[in-house]
Amino acid sequence: MKKSGENGNLKYISLLILTVQNAMLGLSMRYARTRDGDMFLSSTAVLMAEVVKLVTCLAIVYVQTGGITGLVHSIQTIIIQNPKDTLKVCVPSFVYVIQNNLLYVSASHLDAATYQVSYQLKILTTAMFAVVILRKELHRTQWFSLLTLVVGVVLVQLAQTDSPTTHTTGPEQNRLIGFAAALTACVLSGFAGIYFEKMLKGSDITVWMRNVQLSLCSIPFGLLTCFLYDGKVIHNQGFFFGYDKFVQYLVILQACGGLIVAMVVKYADNILKGFATSLAIVISCVASIYLFDFVLTLQFTLGAAFVIGSIFLYGYVPKKTTIVGSKV
Repeated sequence: MKKSGENGNLKYISLLILTVQNAMLGLSMRYARTRDGDMFLSSTAVLMAEVVKLVTCLAIVYVQTGGITGLVHSIQTIIIQNPKDTLKVCVPSFVYVIQNNLLYVSASHLDAATYQVSYQLKILTTAMFAVVILRKELHRTQWFSLLTLVVGVVLVQLAQTDSPTTHTTGPEQNRLIGFAAALTACVLSGFAGIYFEKMLKGSDITVWMRNVQLSLCSIPFGLLTCFLYDGKVIHNQGFFFGYDKFVQYLVILQACGGLIVAMVVKYADNILKGFATSLAIVISCVASIYLFDFVLTLQFTLGAAFVIGSIFLYGYVPKKTTIVGSKV
């Protein structure tokens, strides 16, 4: 009974942290990409987030296994002696690196509220890949929620197209590029998430060791991305060009995202996770009004309401109707 109560507390704590992290990440990425001063390289920020996540997960495994001997044994048996399984993890690792870079592109061209709402299309792509890869069956209410989600995102995008352009002191922005980057990130997020879920459910390896595998595969891809796209800038101005305390905070915040989701997957359920995501959108929208002079229109409000409602509806599973005359 006590263990059940502890799990319940961890469930709500993890959801609360996820809500705050989601809202803060969207707002922080938007601010980091539109503020004055030298622009840091998003490719290096993504790589450093993976490094932070790797170090954190290794520390957790170190504690769980009882010391350095247990940690080395886990790495040897799970990663080194099982290369085929580790290579399978390279697929979502590569996808996550591209996705995280695209999120920075999206945050550079979309306001924080639009970015948050548009990125909820990942629920649609996740559902599609769940049906194809996991052979999951969706209820009619869930399919209806996906349709509602699309309608909501379209309303948000139309609202932003019709509204006057918000003046920013950062680089020139293109909403089409921002939305295309967000949409591509949603597709990649859906595929990587379901692929990773299948790997988690298909083995007894802990979430933390899986994250170690992910990071070990992601770091080489991240390095390649850095020097492929920003090699000249890194050579001339340095790897950490444009970094300050705020960028360091952003890197840590992004790294925490994957770890928090792991907690939520373990202790919470889809309905409460949807609530956390929805609340994060609301927080971002309200904060954007004060932080970024975001203009809240009726059409945007209606679109955001559709998106938030669809998230709740997707997590809702209707109870089976009791047939009259059947045994209770």
